[in-house]
Amino acid sequence: MNNTELALRSVNVTRYVTPLREGGSMPAIAEADDGFLYVLKFRGAGQGSKALIAEIFGAELARALGLRVPEIVFASLDEAFGRIEPDEEIQDLLRASEGLNLALHYLSGAITFDPLVTIVDSKLASQIVWLDCLLTNMDRTARNTNMLIWHRELWLIDHGASLYFHHSWQNWKEQALRPFLLIKDHVLLPMASELEAVDKAFRAILNPDIIASIAALIPDEWLADEYSFESSEAHRAAYIHFLETRLANSEIFVKAAQDAREALI
Repeated sequence: MNNTELALRSVNVTRYVTPLREGGSMPAIAEADDGFLYVLKFRGAGQGSKALIAEIFGAELARALGLRVPEIVFASLDEAFGRIEPDEEIQDLLRASEGLNLALHYLSGAITFDPLVTIVDSKLASQIVWLDCLLTNMDRTARNTNMLIWHRELWLIDHGASLYFHHSWQNWKEQALRPFLLIKDHVLLPMASELEAVDKAFRAILNPDIIASIAALIPDEWLADEYSFESSEAHRAAYIHFLETRLANSEIFVKAAQDAREALI
C-alpha cells in the first residue's frame, strides 16, 4: 500500500436530523447530499479536531486489520447551515464547526453491544483488545462499550478518545513505549486469551506504509492549531512515529494486557 491508495469520500451535510446527547461531544444524526444518514462528529466540539484525528486513525487501522467499522467520510458544513436551529447550544456547535468535519455511516437498526447478551469469541476479543492497546483507547468499557451489533456482526465505533497523549504532546516519544494500563477496564479483556497469536498476526499485517497512508488522510487544517510542531508535515510525522514505535514494541502492551487479564480471572 502507498499513500495514494487510501482515500475518504467527501459529502456535504444537507439536513440536521437529531442530536445524540448521550455523547459528551454531542454528535448528531445528519443527512448528506448522497442521500445517506451519518453520525456527524463536529470539529467545534470539546476536543476539537484531535478527536476527529483519533477517529480516523482508530477506524482505518481497525479496517486495515479486518475488523468491522462503519465507513467514515469527510463532511462539509456550510456557514448557512443551522441558522434556523432553535437550540442555542446546537447552533453554537454548528457555527464552530463550519467547514470540514467527520462522519460515520449510520448503521440503522444497530443495537448496543451487551457483553451479558452477546458472546465474543477469544480471537475477536483479542484482536479488539490488541487494537485498543495500540491506540491507547480508554473508551471501550462495560459502561460504554462503543461497539454495536448490526446484521448479527460486531462493529466498532467511536475511537475519538484514542491517542490521548496528543492533548499535550508532553514526552510523546516516551509515551509511545509505555504499557497501556487502562486496558484493565476493557470490556473484552476477560475473553482475550489469544493476545500473543494476534500480536504475531497483526504485526505481519501492519507496516509503515499503512500507517503513513492513514496519516496522509488527515487534513492539514486539522493539524494547523497545534503549536508543538513547526508544520503540518512535522505534526503528521509525529503521529506516524508514535504508532510505528508502539507497533515495533507491541510486546510491552501485550504483556501488560496479559497481566491485567490474569488479575481479572
